[in-house]
Amino acid sequence: MKSPSDFELSRRKLLAGSAASVALTAAPSIVNAQSPAVPSEVAIAEISALSKVSFTVNGTARGLTLDPRTTLLDALREHLRLTGTKKGCDHGQCGACTVIVGGRRINSCMTLAVMHEGERITTIEGLGTPDNMHPMQAAFVKHDGYQCGYCTPGQICSAVAVLDEIKAGIPSHVSADLNAPPQLSNAELRERMSGNICRCGAYSNIAEAISEVAGRPA
Repeated sequence: MKSPSDFELSRRKLLAGSAASVALTAAPSIVNAQSPAVPSEVAIAEISALSKVSFTVNGTARGLTLDPRTTLLDALREHLRLTGTKKGCDHGQCGACTVIVGGRRINSCMTLAVMHEGERITTIEGLGTPDNMHPMQAAFVKHDGYQCGYCTPGQICSAVAVLDEIKAGIPSHVSADLNAPPQLSNAELRERMSGNICRCGAYSNIAEAISEVAGRPA
């Protein structure tokens, strides 16, 4: 049978071994902390992977050097400081980030900036200013289509594109006759604007604003 002194010696050996293990584990960290900062291979790879993209935004040529994973929405907001375009769901479901690219409305959160090399992009800032508003902006003010205003930039960009679609004769899912020019009805407007969500529920006001700009009695 072992004496108490034998057990005491074993505990001492155990504690000494544990301390040595901790010291060996921490040593590389201490050395790294004292070493001069050197870019890692991953950091160098990320820098070399940046892509250049140029496009025309609101009539002005712009060039950016971006991570190729940067969305068009983030390029506009974070790099060009055009914060009128809003980030809502960031999943292409709410329409708050709608902009017009090449005459076509898109959800800018669902596309990469590098995919639009050489294209013409229009954001809410490019449609009008407080002193010289676009007719659609003025109509939204008149019919109280703004409400809280967060979704409004996307709503207005989408509304401008909707009228262009109708004028171009592009049918929608509710067009009764695909061979006939689309009619500017409430059903058409609501269907075409269904990708733009308004949490305030100003849908009827928005439809009235679009109708007025289109020339139909509100």
